[in-house]
Amino acid sequence: MKTSDFYYDLPKELIAQDPLEDRSSSRLLKLDRTTGEVSHDVFSHIGTYLKAGDVLVINDTRVIPARLYGARRESGGKIEILLLKRLTDTDWECLVKPGKKCRTGAQLVFGEMESGKPVLEAEIVDVLDDGNRIIRFKFDGIFEEILDRLGEMPLPPYIHNQLKDKTRYNTVYAKYDGSAAAPTAGLHFTEELLAEIKSKGITIAPVTLHVGLGTFRPVKAETVEDHDMHSEFYSVTEETAAIINKAKEEGRRVICVGTTSCRTIESAADRIGHIKAGSGWTDIFIYPGYTFKLMDGLITNFHLPESTLVMLVSAFAGRERVLAAYAEAVRERYRFFSFGDAMIIL
Repeated sequence: MKTSDFYYDLPKELIAQDPLEDRSSSRLLKLDRTTGEVSHDVFSHIGTYLKAGDVLVINDTRVIPARLYGARRESGGKIEILLLKRLTDTDWECLVKPGKKCRTGAQLVFGEMESGKPVLEAEIVDVLDDGNRIIRFKFDGIFEEILDRLGEMPLPPYIHNQLKDKTRYNTVYAKYDGSAAAPTAGLHFTEELLAEIKSKGITIAPVTLHVGLGTFRPVKAETVEDHDMHSEFYSVTEETAAIINKAKEEGRRVICVGTTSCRTIESAADRIGHIKAGSGWTDIFIYPGYTFKLMDGLITNFHLPESTLVMLVSAFAGRERVLAAYAEAVRERYRFFSFGDAMIIL
């Protein structure tokens, strides 16, 4: 299967640069995955596509202000690092720019207190094969509080505007720190909309998957099967597993909010479609030909051409139907990517 089969032409002006003032006012494209029929709505009406007994799976990860600007202690040369994966209380896998002079043993400093001492100190302890670095941080106090003070939200490279309100790159139900990118389908929900959905007899089932930057990167391999999928940490509680298993046993729908929620429950499912509680790392790669074990519906944003996310959506609804729906969204001037509009596939 060729990666180019998942390309589509997107005018740059359709890439959303800022979140809407009202999260739920985004547009909503409804795609029937059986017929390919498309209709148009607004996200605040999402509840009309759900019914009593449905289970709505959400990803409650929280994006951290993972982009830090600092300097090399020896030379004072400026550096930028992006926290990707937390390995221990002090050690992180990071992307470092520029990387050439940041070799093992290099000392880094971030911020400065009135005393002249850095707020945050670090040492590069390893250089990985892919060029990422393992960085060990030294600090006084709580690391997350230091990040809130020094860090910036790690917006994707296609967003050029600066985010004025950090909370807008997190969902209203974000709970557990750890993501370097937002589970963007969830950005459309407000507290009021979630309450309305619950009042209809729909169960909210949270899972956690800490989103890495690899989620947004285009596939560079010529054939889909040759792509090396990134790994991400996930967790499913006993309560959520019980909710989903009972719904499947009773023939009720399980609808995922976002591809990250989909990847989580499909990773935790066994061959007969029974989800197991637990946590670990997943590098599941879902593309056409994949048999879904649990997911019956998907709420998602519009994704980058030739990305693993377009492939996942195509696996669920069919490549031709998905690309036709994307073409319709382009014609109708929908807003694309992280701060863009949404689609629901049933």
